[in-house]
Amino acid sequence: MHAPDSPPHHRLAALIGATPRELLPAIAGFVLFFCLFCGYFMLRPIREAMGIAGGVDKLQWLFTATFVVTLLVVPLHGWLSAHVPRRRFIDWAYGFFVVNLLAFALVFGLAGESVWAARIFYVWLSVYNLFVMSVAWSLMADVFDREQAERLFAFMAAGASVGGLVGPAIGALLITVVGQHGLLLLAAVLLAAAVAIKHYLMAWREVGGAGRPNAPRPSEATSRPIAGNPFEGAKQVFSSPYLLGVSVFVILLATVSTFLYFEQARLVAGVFPDRAAQIRVFSLIDIAVQSLSLIAQVFITGRVARKLGVRALLMGVPLMMAVGFGLLALLPGFAVLAGVMIVRRVGEYAFVRPGREMLFAPMPPVRKYQAKQFIDTVVYRGGDAISGWAKTGLDALGQGPVLVAVIGVGCALAWAISGHLLGRAHDTGGTAGELR
Repeated sequence: MHAPDSPPHHRLAALIGATPRELLPAIAGFVLFFCLFCGYFMLRPIREAMGIAGGVDKLQWLFTATFVVTLLVVPLHGWLSAHVPRRRFIDWAYGFFVVNLLAFALVFGLAGESVWAARIFYVWLSVYNLFVMSVAWSLMADVFDREQAERLFAFMAAGASVGGLVGPAIGALLITVVGQHGLLLLAAVLLAAAVAIKHYLMAWREVGGAGRPNAPRPSEATSRPIAGNPFEGAKQVFSSPYLLGVSVFVILLATVSTFLYFEQARLVAGVFPDRAAQIRVFSLIDIAVQSLSLIAQVFITGRVARKLGVRALLMGVPLMMAVGFGLLALLPGFAVLAGVMIVRRVGEYAFVRPGREMLFAPMPPVRKYQAKQFIDTVVYRGGDAISGWAKTGLDALGQGPVLVAVIGVGCALAWAISGHLLGRAHDTGGTAGELR
């Protein structure tokens, strides 16, 4: 890497919207998300096929089991954050999941696969994904301030898209060579690498963000645990109208996503009965999603956030989903569904997720770590579980996918309104009283 004051360094920093002294931390964030998403997306097609293997008509039970396990894990997360210094919190959290990955590798390597093993892995990976990604974004909201977040989060999220591209490719190439247990071992190595990158980012933060004007105050010292108890996250959310608004936004996001996910599983199971073909289809969808997300994150997201504000990031995708559900009501086939699903996931990775994380950048540590974790896990998985059963109930009415699509339009429009209100509050500083 060039010296911080060299012309190439300045040009590269300007290209991604960073100052010269922010370039290395921004790249570190990019690589951290690459490691996390590469490992996860190596395993995701396996999870999707395992979900179908357990029965498409039983997916709502898997969603409910994921919610219950999340409820059990969240108090442990709260207890850990209240007893472990912030600079060591990710070491413990990610270390726990590394041990889990090694245990699953051992199980699949020795015992092979059963329906119950598939169901347990499906639930575990769903919990793992939300916790690992939420903690990573909490770290970024802790390291970078509000103004830096609007400039740099889109670039760092692009690391997730690159990882999402490389992960399925590695999985497809190595699955016949190393098997499922080998991919689990590789995912554990990538997660451990993310921990090492975290140490660099926290060290940069502790010296004042390399000269940024709002260097951390002594009261924010990362050598201390976050004040509170195992249920502090829930307490913070229910005592804050703003965080309740974020929760409503997340529930509507989960509802739209779940409706589309169940339709995808139903159609893939009908069109592609062979498990290997199902894994290939899911991998191709993942590759398309991550390719388009990367383009948007590098060239579009940051510019939209700077020129139009966070409100545009939070509203655009819900409005497109309202149109997408309308198309599904008219043309309820696999090709249309795949297109809508790709647009939804690209929009979430490139616009909704960075925009949602920007909402937390100005907040105090207890909200960045505990309240945010509660929203990203319990609220999100609760939305999954409720909407999963709602989708099952709608299917039982025998009206086909048209009724689901019509209700999906209403949910997407409500989601857009929620994004508008949150984005307006953030862009206009209307949440100042909530951020202290």
